[in-house]
Amino acid sequence: MEIESVHPDFGARVREVDLTGPLPADVVDALHEAIDEHSVLLFPQQDMTDEAQLRLTRALGEIEENHVAFGRTGEIVEIGTVGNVIDANTKRDEADPHTTAMKGNNLWHSDSSFRRIPTYVSILHAYEVPDEGGGTEFVSQRAAYDRLTSEKRAEIDDLHVLHDYVFSRSKAAPVDDNHAASLPPIEQKLVRTNPRNGHQNYYVGSHARSIIGWNGIDSRRLIDELNELATQPQHRWTQQWQPGDTVIWDNRCVLHRGTGYDADRYRRNMRQSRVRGAGPTLEE
Repeated sequence: MEIESVHPDFGARVREVDLTGPLPADVVDALHEAIDEHSVLLFPQQDMTDEAQLRLTRALGEIEENHVAFGRTGEIVEIGTVGNVIDANTKRDEADPHTTAMKGNNLWHSDSSFRRIPTYVSILHAYEVPDEGGGTEFVSQRAAYDRLTSEKRAEIDDLHVLHDYVFSRSKAAPVDDNHAASLPPIEQKLVRTNPRNGHQNYYVGSHARSIIGWNGIDSRRLIDELNELATQPQHRWTQQWQPGDTVIWDNRCVLHRGTGYDADRYRRNMRQSRVRGAGPTLEE
């Protein structure tokens, strides 16, 4: 694999690897190593299909079921659409309730940080992209942790945080009652350590609601401070999608968000799958 850094803090463009076919064990090992090192990997010009994406997802670990479908109906869905496309001729416009709900993705977040076992990596492939907007921004909470003073690290290293999907996403749209009931607030470590290389990062984002044992005002002050430090413009890398791009990112240490687009004018068809994490963060 040819790996080229795309940002001083994190991220790499990877060439000379075909993700769409069966992957030898040494390539899978190399992918895990690159994820641990670079956090976000961009693979251009992948001739992807749903079948190939699910094979890739299984190669990297256990597939995580979609929490929306599972919460609402109990259905197991392993891959889903991120965007407004329904079929070759139909799309959702700005007035569609699903489009409104998807705007929650424009908040900085880590996928499934609100689940007992949060996501390891997300895999997103682009089929159709808007002419304007529709990008994805990433930031590194590992680099942000490294920028903290030693005093601030000592303050946060042993703290735990409640992550709450309803707290976060109800800001964009109402959350279905069944879905909300399936996702009670979950306690997570505030500081996580990569098991392969020992790098540490803090773990917040928009789903982070409050610090265990702290009052609400002090909780929000700290969480907002950490989110702001990580997401300052100079620390962001924006993926401006092209059809055929596949991106894999490490939710253990990266925050991401959509940049928005005009659903009345454009179609956006991305397919996403996720790999479940190794276990609860409290057991790391």
